[in-house]
Amino acid sequence: MPKTSSERAALTTLHGPAMGTRWSVSLACDAAPDLPVLERDLAAAVRQTDAQMSPWKPESDLNRLNRAAVDDWVELPDEILRVLGCALEIGRQSGGAFDAGVGDLVDAWGFGAPRAAPDAAAIRAARALALARPPTHACLELDLDARRARKHAPRTIDLCGIAKGYAVDCMVEVLRRHGVRHALAALDGELRAVGSRSEGHPWAVAVERPDPGHRAAHAVIELQDLAVATSGDYRRFVQAGDARLAHTMDARRALPVNNAVASVSVLAGSCMRADAWATALLVVGPVEGVPLAQRLGLEALWLVRRDGALVETGVGRFAAPMPAAVA
Repeated sequence: MPKTSSERAALTTLHGPAMGTRWSVSLACDAAPDLPVLERDLAAAVRQTDAQMSPWKPESDLNRLNRAAVDDWVELPDEILRVLGCALEIGRQSGGAFDAGVGDLVDAWGFGAPRAAPDAAAIRAARALALARPPTHACLELDLDARRARKHAPRTIDLCGIAKGYAVDCMVEVLRRHGVRHALAALDGELRAVGSRSEGHPWAVAVERPDPGHRAAHAVIELQDLAVATSGDYRRFVQAGDARLAHTMDARRALPVNNAVASVSVLAGSCMRADAWATALLVVGPVEGVPLAQRLGLEALWLVRRDGALVETGVGRFAAPMPAAVA
């Protein structure tokens, strides 16, 4: 679901398909690296994340964990353990607003692999199970030294709210290994800036206007050695009467998000954390989310639908009105 996009300029750009969307890197280099090798390594980094964490690939490491019996240890690569560890940490910090164990709900509502439309019986079953069990951060155990994990209750883990951000971080590591000091890496709507665009100027990226009918910029953010990720209700949703039910699940209610929040954009040092916190703050909304973000030192912007208009609520640098995008 693309929600943010880089400015258009005369830059060297590499890109390719991945994870049901496309990755891209814009380069502003003093000395050009070996571009074919760089492109190969960037694509490989994204493919590895997909191979490990895809809910759609039957043999992914994520699905091996999902198929495992309760209390059985599953050996896992360091990369997915890192992502699971971050997911559990943010799950605890957000009071369960970010919960990676919502795969059954995602599938039942038609946003996952098994079905393309909501299934009422599957929704009832998944909701009853979700409401009867503890949050994922309380029942998924990681043993980092032994590189393994196990569930203490039935769980279908879905990392779609964090894995793309992690893939962007992996691309940044590839760029650094190749000696690239100035670039903008993007996957879908998750972006991370390395250095500056040119002559010390930050990278300018657009916060997309949350309009399901067409794509347009709402505001502009400047990034330098910083990541941004956005979650919203306007690309994948189910319309239920007058209600727009987002593809993001609120595990605390065991239902899709339905709180008038059109989108949330979060800044962080890593794109993985920005991605997960954008999901969590979409779930909680600004009333609960603003004090939570302030307590944790997060920078976040909510766009809320109110009386036919979009109302901004922000913390950190977003506390002031955002600069409007140039049409």
